[in-house]
Amino acid sequence: MSILSWLEKTSQEQEEGGLWTRCDKCGAVLYIKHLKQNHHVCFSCHSHLQMTSRERLQSLIDPGTWQPFDETLSTVDPLNFYAYASRVKDAQQHTGLQDSVITGTGLLEGIPIALGIMDFNFMGGSMGSVVGEKLTRLIEYATYEGLTLILVCASGGARMHEGILSLMQMAKISAALNIYQNQAQLMYIAVLTSPTTGGVTASFAMLGDLILAEPNALIGFAGRRVIEQTLQEKLPDNFQTAEYLLEHGLLDLIISREFFKPALFEILSFYKDSNTQGQIPRHFIQSLNLLTEEKLRRGY
Repeated sequence: MSILSWLEKTSQEQEEGGLWTRCDKCGAVLYIKHLKQNHHVCFSCHSHLQMTSRERLQSLIDPGTWQPFDETLSTVDPLNFYAYASRVKDAQQHTGLQDSVITGTGLLEGIPIALGIMDFNFMGGSMGSVVGEKLTRLIEYATYEGLTLILVCASGGARMHEGILSLMQMAKISAALNIYQNQAQLMYIAVLTSPTTGGVTASFAMLGDLILAEPNALIGFAGRRVIEQTLQEKLPDNFQTAEYLLEHGLLDLIISREFFKPALFEILSFYKDSNTQGQIPRHFIQSLNLLTEEKLRRGY
């Protein structure tokens, strides 16, 4: 590489956010290129730093096998909430995403899965009507095709800019999961990353047949200060961490990020040969279609 080419590449990297970053936990200065190669795990304290949804996708799905769903689905600001449209536009330009979740299908070490990944960089990973619709469509597709479902959660909760429409997504997604898990008898794996809070925790994040988490992930519903003021007592230092939840039986396993793909492959290998229906019973098809008007219009 010539000096001019190197300078141009360096300049482009600096414009895209610089070459270095600092660990949020220990303060160590980290070279971004090496940090990405290490799955955004700090070399000094092993803290798991924020990853984008695309980076998580690359770490989990076999190259060339990803088939995205509903890439153009975007919010229409149903309540005309002050400055909401401009905030969404800024987030779209900053992240290159239409909303805070990407969904689709792909192969994980050759095993087909349905995958949804939330991105905290898009408005705090908040859950609005688009997130609810995309996840519901993904679950419906996985139900019909008999695919294992994996949802990677990273969210601050329901999106306040959409009011009750954001809260109803909790029930909508949970209803689709009920059919997927209890009627089609398929496996749903929830992967909780930091942070997973609010309405996401109160709904689909904690409904997995297996609930996995990254080390020291922040997982909870209400904020720590709110709980302490309500209960009038001091909470443990590790409260609302993955380790605390595992100790109290709310998680199945904590896995370091670099081992997630082989661990998921091992789990899927045990499950793929099990005797599952792979589709919903005939008398539940109508209730599944009623989850979205879109499916009725398309005659799915």
